[in-house]
Amino acid sequence: MKHLSRVVIAMALTVTGLATAQNSQEQDSTKAKKLDEVLVKAVRVNAKSPITHSNLSKEEIAKRNIGQDLPMLLNFLPSVVTSSDAGAGIGYTALRVRGVSSQSTNVTINGIPYTDAESLGAFWVNLGDFSSSIENLQVQRGVGTSTNGSGAFGASINILTDAASQEASGEISNSFGSFNSRKHTVKFSTGLMNEHFEIAGRLSNIASDGYVDRASTDLKSYFLQGTYVDDNTLIKAITFGGSEVTYQSWNGIDEDMLRDDRTYNTAGEYEDENGNVQFYDNEVDDYKQDHYQLHWNQRFNNNWSTNIGLNYTYGRGFFEQFKEDEDFATYGLDPLVVDGQPLEETDLIRRRWLDNDFYVLNASVNYKNNEIDVTSGISASHYDGDHFGEVIWARFASQSNIRDRYYDGNALKNDLSVFSKATYKLNDRFQLYGDVQVRNVNYKTSGINSDLSEFLVDENFTFFNPKAGVTYKYDDTNDLYFSYARANREPNRNDFESNPDVKPEQLNDFELGWRHKKGNFTFNANTYFMLYNEQLVLSGELNDVGAPLRTNSGKSYRLGIELEAVVPVTKQLTLQPNIALSSNKNDETVRSFDGELQNLGSTDIAFSPSVVAANAIVYQPIKNFQVSLLSKFVGDQFMSNTEADASKLDSFFTNDINLVYTIKPKSIFKTVVFTGLVNNIFNEKYENNGYYFTYDDDFSNPGTISTVEGNGFYPQAGTNFLLGATLIF
Repeated sequence: MKHLSRVVIAMALTVTGLATAQNSQEQDSTKAKKLDEVLVKAVRVNAKSPITHSNLSKEEIAKRNIGQDLPMLLNFLPSVVTSSDAGAGIGYTALRVRGVSSQSTNVTINGIPYTDAESLGAFWVNLGDFSSSIENLQVQRGVGTSTNGSGAFGASINILTDAASQEASGEISNSFGSFNSRKHTVKFSTGLMNEHFEIAGRLSNIASDGYVDRASTDLKSYFLQGTYVDDNTLIKAITFGGSEVTYQSWNGIDEDMLRDDRTYNTAGEYEDENGNVQFYDNEVDDYKQDHYQLHWNQRFNNNWSTNIGLNYTYGRGFFEQFKEDEDFATYGLDPLVVDGQPLEETDLIRRRWLDNDFYVLNASVNYKNNEIDVTSGISASHYDGDHFGEVIWARFASQSNIRDRYYDGNALKNDLSVFSKATYKLNDRFQLYGDVQVRNVNYKTSGINSDLSEFLVDENFTFFNPKAGVTYKYDDTNDLYFSYARANREPNRNDFESNPDVKPEQLNDFELGWRHKKGNFTFNANTYFMLYNEQLVLSGELNDVGAPLRTNSGKSYRLGIELEAVVPVTKQLTLQPNIALSSNKNDETVRSFDGELQNLGSTDIAFSPSVVAANAIVYQPIKNFQVSLLSKFVGDQFMSNTEADASKLDSFFTNDINLVYTIKPKSIFKTVVFTGLVNNIFNEKYENNGYYFTYDDDFSNPGTISTVEGNGFYPQAGTNFLLGATLIF
């Protein structure tokens, strides 16, 4: 819409290390996959690094990939808590890691920042069925390694998309389930043609009516890539994106409604002329996002390789609302006189628009030998986003014209970082890790925001983020590691809107861990101490478009221990438990209540449960059939930093059953996979997210101020299911 030249500008050139030429197609395929891994080398760590992390492979993702969003597929990793506005894991979903919100989680796709530059959030709803195009991903907890884009204060999620395939293939996948949920996916690959070229792609549609009333979702997405590979070169041109139309369910419901009608949705609610409650049928979020990347990996010799990358992302869309009895003045309109009577209000339908462009350049160089592995790089990005509102219908239109903008603003953000990280093998026992990043961020806004007030920000931040660690190999089965990492992060747009004096946040992260692996048995234990200054913690409140608000909390900390294991009980039975125990505290919390300031002392940080546990009991009686019982426990948590009773989210314990049955027919299809997922088999009634707010009421008793508390909850679905079949040929 903005510039005609929005066509594929995205390049991400990357260079790798690979051994000498191999002649067979099978070896060429392996070669391509190794080169693919270099796309994420600059933002990932290996198994021996002193960074706490978890890996998830394509095969592990596929077992439950039958319609739900990616956060739901990460639900059983350590310290992860997920949420779903619609209650069924499709549509607007999010995750928190170690209690830290999604606005503090960095997400990259092939090393390119996906986290929105302005809101600092990752909106998975814009990438429907993206899980079907993931080769593997890594979740780093805590600060992690230096990454591209905004810093990580709870986790980094580094995604690698599909690797080049050796053989031509096709895939048709369909699933159906509760709440009229369905997923339809078509994939193809030409395989490596002439041992060098491959074209692959995917088209998907996911739809659901949602557990909550009218919380419908319609997600359409695509993924297309062309690959060239030879002995030392990998070039990949990738475009992916999607469109989403989601009926909003971000209002939640209060405690009374939670008891009486858990699925009630107030979004779109209004009264007609006869006083009857009606619901506007298009109270939707309608957004499209397209990404263009071109990756080029090149190896020069056994020691040197390089990586260069460009990306272009184009996003545009709106949130539509029916509003009753709105003041003309709110929209810059003049009052009317109708039948001799002044008229200052009207019913109307409005749209709040986003229209943005995001450009990224990544470049890095890698040197390695038997003792040292050094990567140095640079990442630069430019964001240009328009925010504006339109009234598309009004009962009384005053002097408005079609396409008039009742508010109009712009935001520009430039982000430049340079880093150098190295792993040095000191001897057979010790491996040292060092990482230094310098990042400069400039954020500038102009114009009017949605409440018709001038919104002017012009801030420049320079951050220095050092990291260091050591891994000690005790023996062939045991490693110990320790690391320290410093991180700084800028506020997002909502932070500046709610508090012009908001401060950037800082974090010192200390991690101490033990990794044990003997045969198929693994056990990982780590303890962390995350010491914050001016942490931007969730306040419990939402803004007028359902986005969570944050506030600086002064001094605060998160102290915890995470344990995870893979325990093979028999050849057929495996246990995969994990548990995270933590204390998450603001050193001091001061609030105003009933007109008086109260010092509450040390309080729990909002949305930070002290216990998060998961387990998978995996039983495989025969080679081609697997059944898993997946359990998740999340302890009590508060939605505010004041530990107010009205802000409490009760603990919950859910159990799912996942079945996978594979058939390899002798003709037509190579493989047929049947998948089943029954969520919440014991029909637990629970809420994993919500909000809390207060306001002052001085009307009932003039001269006094009484603080009124309010809350809202997002109820999650009871027992529900998804059944799918995948045909591969």
